[in-house]
Amino acid sequence: MRRIAMLSVHTCPMAALGGKETGGMNVYVRELSRELGVQGLIVDIYTRSQDLAHGHVRHLWPNVRVIHLPAGPEKPYNKNLVYNHLPQFVAGLRRFAAAEGISYDLVHSHYWLSGWVARELARERRLPTAHMFHTLGLMKNSVARSEAEKEPSSRIQVEHEIMDSANKIVAASPLDKAQMVELYGADPHKIVVISPGVDLDLFHPIPHDEAMAAIGVDLPSHQRLVLFVGRLDPLKGLDTLLRAMCKLRELEPELSRNLCLAVIGGDSADDGSDWTDELECLDKLKNEVGIGDLVTFLGSRNQNILPYYYSAAEVCIVPSHYESFGLVALEAMACATPVIASRLGGLQHTIEDSVTGFLVPAGEPDALAEKLKWILCDRDLRDRLAANCHHRAQAYTWQSVADRIVSLYEELWQQEP
Repeated sequence: MRRIAMLSVHTCPMAALGGKETGGMNVYVRELSRELGVQGLIVDIYTRSQDLAHGHVRHLWPNVRVIHLPAGPEKPYNKNLVYNHLPQFVAGLRRFAAAEGISYDLVHSHYWLSGWVARELARERRLPTAHMFHTLGLMKNSVARSEAEKEPSSRIQVEHEIMDSANKIVAASPLDKAQMVELYGADPHKIVVISPGVDLDLFHPIPHDEAMAAIGVDLPSHQRLVLFVGRLDPLKGLDTLLRAMCKLRELEPELSRNLCLAVIGGDSADDGSDWTDELECLDKLKNEVGIGDLVTFLGSRNQNILPYYYSAAEVCIVPSHYESFGLVALEAMACATPVIASRLGGLQHTIEDSVTGFLVPAGEPDALAEKLKWILCDRDLRDRLAANCHHRAQAYTWQSVADRIVSLYEELWQQEP
């Protein structure tokens, strides 16, 4: 049986979603690894240890386990500072493999930190490598609104090096591939476009009353729900959504009387005692624009409960300034929930404008408010969009993603000397 070293250095694929460093990449690594295990590959997921209480090795599913290795402090830590501890991670991985008497047939890395590790491992015995960036530093810098939001030069340099050193690169969308070629000079022949998938057994339509009953404790009673799911990161554009809600109140005062924007994301407890600076800023903004009564910050939620929120919502908003793909949009669509998203990145690949939802210019709350009004005020439109997006989501399965990834692996193995 072939054995894969799956690298997700800075964030564990089993971590709760919505935290500062957890999101679509965690879902991708976890679901892909599970499906690869089903297909008979042995997958070891290596990630940085952040809590000794979770144990060193955890068996997840048949053929799949996650292995926590030290790399800096044993606690949540700035991911950019993890770069300084990558040699420790590499040494730990080598020691673990040697102690177990195992060797790997391929390294599949995720994000630039893991790509650095993969390159070091490949140097040791010419292992084939596949890499997925998930986000690109130069793209994030192109939409950064301050120096504090920009990525470090070390990331940009390492990304350039990975573009050259990786045997194959997986892009989430055709635009993702084009950005690698244009911004980094990457060889287009080594880049394969394989869109992420969605767990259709988990994410499926749930009757509205049942969904509202399951999550009702979190929300004011008899509310119509607008939903945001994602990290509380400036790139996710939540500030644009808050301003759009304010504009919607101006456009349709009566509509806002029984409307609630539920925000799922962040590590904090509901009492706000541990809120991040970003959440405090957003909470201040919602009151400044006069929608304090319309918004509820719920913190992170287990993925198993997310289908109830999607199904209860009349619309899901993805107002990002940058998305290489946008798994949240696909999850919502699988639950037959229309999506309004920024017209950029992989969201343009996932959402068909006016068919499965609406695409609006990023950072323009007036345009977002207008489309929100359309969906909330027109039941027939909402139902049509819901049916279309649910149908479209059926094409995105993790089995089909894994099939294509295995084909990529086999291509690399055939190229071995």
